[in-house]
Amino acid sequence: MIQAVFLDYTGTMVQERGREMEEVVARICQNSDLSGPREVLTLWWTRLRAYEEASYLDTYQTEDQIVDRLLEEFSAEFHLREDLQDLHQQIRRFWIYAPPFPDVKEFFKRCSRPIYVISNNGMQYIEKGMEDKGLSPAGIVCADMVRAYKPHRELFEKALEVSGCGPEQVIHVGDSYRSDVAGARSAGIRPILLQRDGGTAPDDTVTAVHSLDQVLESVLKLSK
Repeated sequence: MIQAVFLDYTGTMVQERGREMEEVVARICQNSDLSGPREVLTLWWTRLRAYEEASYLDTYQTEDQIVDRLLEEFSAEFHLREDLQDLHQQIRRFWIYAPPFPDVKEFFKRCSRPIYVISNNGMQYIEKGMEDKGLSPAGIVCADMVRAYKPHRELFEKALEVSGCGPEQVIHVGDSYRSDVAGARSAGIRPILLQRDGGTAPDDTVTAVHSLDQVLESVLKLSK
């Protein structure tokens, strides 16, 4: 029986866009050798995720440290001429104020099981983000707590510890097969892949949904 729901933050609860991120991208385009927003975003997210996966235990770096590293790289490689500290501050604001998807508040309202937010972002940003959106999760588990990012199992095992549940008693909902599905499975947790674009599951072993409303249906079925 399902006793709790683990919910990813960026890409699942909040969008990978918003006024703050749009400003960062626009400033990079205007003041570097990179001219297209898509090129900037592809480079940014690809490198960010690579650094997250390589950052583990003794080599762990916080999201803030990774952002500093990325901005320095953009400055050196693409001649970014900007106030890097101010850009970093805008990214911090993005972590807090990124707009939620329309179904998030209703999901929190209707879900019959406690919800735990599981994120690579720092605790201070997720706490402020929850306050900004008027949401009250049962708990927040962040990478800094275990010095490991998704898909490393330590983050999911910490969430089990915080929730007091066994792996068979929870589901994890996330938008990334590589980070969320693989990570949850490594800890023995049943994953649900959220594909808001209407895509299909990569294989028959993965439950894919297109909205958090469908997750509510899964919670009800698995709780019987």
